Amino acid sequence: MKKSLLILSLALPLTLGLSGCVVSVGGDDDGHYSYSHNDREYDNRKKIARLQLNASFGDVQQMLGVADFNEVYKKGEENIQVLYYRTNRKHADGITTKDECTPLIFKNGALVSWGDTAYSML
Repeated sequence: MKKSLLILSLALPLTLGLSGCVVSVGGDDDGHYSYSHNDREYDNRKKIARLQLNASFGDVQQMLGVADFNEVYKKGEENIQVLYYRTNRKHADGITTKDECTPLIFKNGALVSWGDTAYSML
């Protein structure tokens, strides 16, 4: 009887002390959750496949999120913006490069082309 009371008196504080523990899996200190490059690339390819010509810059950016690269320049009277989203890993170095991305070309805020031949449309 004394032994079981002793064990119970030791186990009870330990059990109560653990009840407030939270285990976070997959996140970092900023609350971001990571998933593999393959998942991200696949998600980007799926979203890009649903794009429509003349979609607004804001709508596309809302659907796809922050681009891996973003370029802006002026050609004549037109404002050209190019967003690059990672869609195909070519280098196993963990660094995203433009040759691993699909470019999306906007003229004056409207989507006019995307893909490997997108620049030929300019």
